[in-house]
This record gives sequence, structure tokens and C-alpha cells, in this order.
Amino acid sequence: MVHSKNIPWHMDAVFYELNVRAFYDSNDDGIGDLHGIAEKLDHIQQLGIDCIWLLPINPSPLEDDGYDVADYIAIHPDYGSLEDFDYLIQEAHARGLHVIVDLVINHTSDQHPWFVESRASRDNPKRDWYVWSDTDQRYGDTRIIFVDTQTSNWTYDEQTEQYYWHRFYPCQPDLNFDNPEVHQAMFDIMRFWLDRGIDGFRVDAIPYLYEREGTSCENLPETHEFVRQMRRIMDEEYPEAIMLCEANQPPQDVLEYFGDGDECHMAFHFPLMPRIFMALRSGDSTKIRTIMSETPHIPDNCQWCIFLRNHDELTLEMVTEEERQWMWEQYAPLDEMRLNLGIRRRLAPLLDNNIEKILLANRLLFSLPGAPIIYYGDEIGMGDNIDLPDRNGVRTPMQWNDGPNAGFSNAALEDLYAPPIDDPVYGYQQVNVVNQQDDSGSLLNQMHSLIALRKEHPVLALGTLAFIETGSPSVLGFVREYGDQTVLVFHNLARRLQRVEAYLDEYAGQQPQNLLNDAQTFHPIGAAPYRLSMAPYQSLWLLLNGERN
Repeated sequence: MVHSKNIPWHMDAVFYELNVRAFYDSNDDGIGDLHGIAEKLDHIQQLGIDCIWLLPINPSPLEDDGYDVADYIAIHPDYGSLEDFDYLIQEAHARGLHVIVDLVINHTSDQHPWFVESRASRDNPKRDWYVWSDTDQRYGDTRIIFVDTQTSNWTYDEQTEQYYWHRFYPCQPDLNFDNPEVHQAMFDIMRFWLDRGIDGFRVDAIPYLYEREGTSCENLPETHEFVRQMRRIMDEEYPEAIMLCEANQPPQDVLEYFGDGDECHMAFHFPLMPRIFMALRSGDSTKIRTIMSETPHIPDNCQWCIFLRNHDELTLEMVTEEERQWMWEQYAPLDEMRLNLGIRRRLAPLLDNNIEKILLANRLLFSLPGAPIIYYGDEIGMGDNIDLPDRNGVRTPMQWNDGPNAGFSNAALEDLYAPPIDDPVYGYQQVNVVNQQDDSGSLLNQMHSLIALRKEHPVLALGTLAFIETGSPSVLGFVREYGDQTVLVFHNLARRLQRVEAYLDEYAGQQPQNLLNDAQTFHPIGAAPYRLSMAPYQSLWLLLNGERN
């Protein structure tokens, strides 16, 4: 699949994050599967998506929802077979859809045969595939990630009377990347899936691959060298495929994972996301401006991935303690809404189920630089179930229709992996795909229009970003430029009408056309301050036409 505009396909793609077990059950066992996704690809294609990101599909004890891999080159039996996977790839590609899968390289499950062997004895050939120690005092400068449940990055193994290292849960021992055999195993795994036709990987937990005394054991030079080796294989053997880096780090550290355009093709912009929510709740654009101004320039062949929500908690790792407390008070007033350093809620409940606010958040996302990711179900405004443990509350069955089990499965309700949302506000009887398909004003159809608009105007994906003073902290203003296209963007983050006064004299003589509402007309820009009146939560995407004076 060659990209039509001679730029790499990932640069202006719209992604759709999909939890396999939650999407559609094709064999009535109560669990979503790969064949089920294949049957529902029309929904994804009609929405305007370019690339599907599948959460982990490998065999796993599911202690951490598949991020504890027990076999890298097989499919979890709940989800189907390798043949089902091949069929899904074939069907996706037939519709022009790319597919990327999770590659969990930092650690395995403690039930992976490698670790079972490694812990069998100290002289086992696989012993050195993991990080073992006589003491739990090594690497003392390394932070603990899950501060709410873990007290150490070491766990004692009684069988061999040594400790093993893990950055996440004890059921996820870290691989030893100082061992070249581990490198080779990872390269073989990459080739196995790329040979099956996937379009790349979302590389999980990339900053933690190596350990060095006296460091934080994050973002080490050795890690970058390994990522460059991965990239060389892809460039030489699979030049269309991409790596999307998951590094929950400040922008300056994440920048290093792009290298000189020779490491990852893409990286998540984690710090932007909480600041979008801060801006929406406070009605003040300052924090978005600040974080975007602190975002460094990245190589021309690289792209940020930007998002509002995903399968994990809304992480507050990248904010100050004061900001975190404020976010909890504003968005997660109940303890059960909080998890680790974050908030375990979906987009619609976070934004009070207010369609104008949900659309504003998406219009903001779709007008900033980067490739946006939509989390399955957020296109219809699905709710969450905070009675379910851990992060499972945002991983409930996709709501297709108002029939039994939300149209997700024909199994008995008690056999479903999780119950569908069934409450008066977000229940599948009201919130579902079928209900919204024929309603032009529905969230689903407005999301479709937004995606179509973005694809029509490459400037929104690829353009430069420069902020505009608007005369109101509640109105975020910026200009995007790409080729001969210029779009002025304004977002009113407040619940009240705002008057904007912007100095746009460098665009004098040009006529703004609102891409979000063709019926709305604007007077040409002149030398005087340009004045606008913006309704609550309104956005303007103003395409400039005509010659500048």
C-alpha cells in the first residue's frame, strides 16, 4: 500500500486503538476475537481510520491484560489462530487499512518458557536471559513505577535463592538486554510478524531495557543503540513498516527515541494529554501553549501520536504534584475513580457526557500537530464501569446496538469476559453504533466529518504550528501552514461567549472560510485587529483564501 501523497503513510494517519477481547465476539464464547474484528472492519473504515493498533494478542496468563507475554509467536487462544490473524490482515489491507500490533520487549510473563527455564537453576542456559542478583540493593536510583502496589523492583525467587529484576509487576520479569541472544530473539520475533504482513509495532515500555548502576535505568545510551538496530532491520527489510514508541517521559527525553530519524518513526506525546483536560476544565489555554512550546522539533520523517484516552488510566505522571491533586479533585472526586498516578475513566464521563465538550476536545486534538488516536468506543461516547477492578472499567464490550449484550456477543451475559455498560446514561440501550448511524448530529457522524476534514487538508496533519495572541486566555489560537495552505485555528475553552481580538495583519487581504461550518462567512482580514465572537466550546478552523496584500 503506497501512500498517495509520496509521504510515509504514518505522517498523516488517524489511528484506532482496539482491544481485541472487547470489540466483537464471532464465535459466541463471550470474548471478542480476531475474526470478530474482521467482521466489523466496515465500521472502522467508514469512520475514516487509516491504521488499527491491536492491544496484545499473544498467549498470556492475562495478569496484566496481555502485557505479560507467554509466547511471542502465537495468538492467544481466546482470540483465535494465526490463520484468523492472517485473514484479518488480508481483510484490513483490502480496505486500505494498516494494522500495527503491540511488541512487549522489556519483559515477559513469569510463565514464559524462557523464564521457567531461567529460574530452574543458576546454571540453566536461559539464566542470563533475565536479570538476577544475590541482593535487592542494586540499581537503587531506579524509581518504582506502580507506587500504589509495589515496594521494590526486585522479587526473591526461593527456588534459586536470588532476586530477579522487574520494572512492572513481579509476574513480568525484565529481559536482560546485555545478552546478545535476547537481541536475536527479539529480531526473530519482529520478522515473524512483519513477514505476516503487519505494518509495524507499538513498542511497549521502551525506556527500561537496560540497567546501569548509578543511573535511573531509563533512556540509557545502550537502549537507543538497540532501537537503532531494530530500525535498521525494518528499513532494510520492511521499509513501509513503522515503530511507535511508548515512552511516558518528558518531551526532551522522548525526542531521543526519534534519534536522527533512525530510531522510532513515531512516539506518543504523553505530556500534552493531561494539559488538554486541564485547559478544558479551567477554561484557560496557557498549559497547552506551554507544553507545545516546550515540545522540541522532531526529524522530518517522524511524527507524534496524540490522544485523549486509551486502555490505561489517564496518566498524571507528567504533571506537578499540585496539578495532579487538582486533576483528581476536578475529574476523579471519588477514590475508586483513581488508579496509581492517574484517573481510570473514559472520555465521555470525564467531559460530563457533554457532546459539545467532547467534540471540542477532539477538534483540538485533530488540529494540533501529530497523528491522532481514537480509543475504541470513544467515537460513540461510551461510558465506563468503575465497579470493575484495575483498568478494566474502560475495557468493556463495544456497544454495537440496543440488543442483548449490546450486540457484542450472542453468549449468555454471565459468560461475557465483562458486562456491557448498562446504566441510564451510558447504557448500550442509548449509546450504540446503530442508534448514531442515521443521526446526522450524533457524535459518531460528527467524528466521521472531523476525520474526513482533516484528511482533506494535509496542513492539519503536517503543517507548522505558531501560536496567536487572542486577547483572551480562554481562547487558544494558532496558525498551521503547509505548502500553500494556511489555516487559522481558534478554540473557545470556556463555557461562556468569548470575544477575540487577534493581530493578523500579515494575512491582510485573505478571506477566511470556516472548514467546520461552510455556512458561516467572515470578512476579509485587514490591517486592523481581527475581531471574532465565539460561542461556548466553539472551534474555528479558518482556511485562508486569496492573495495576501
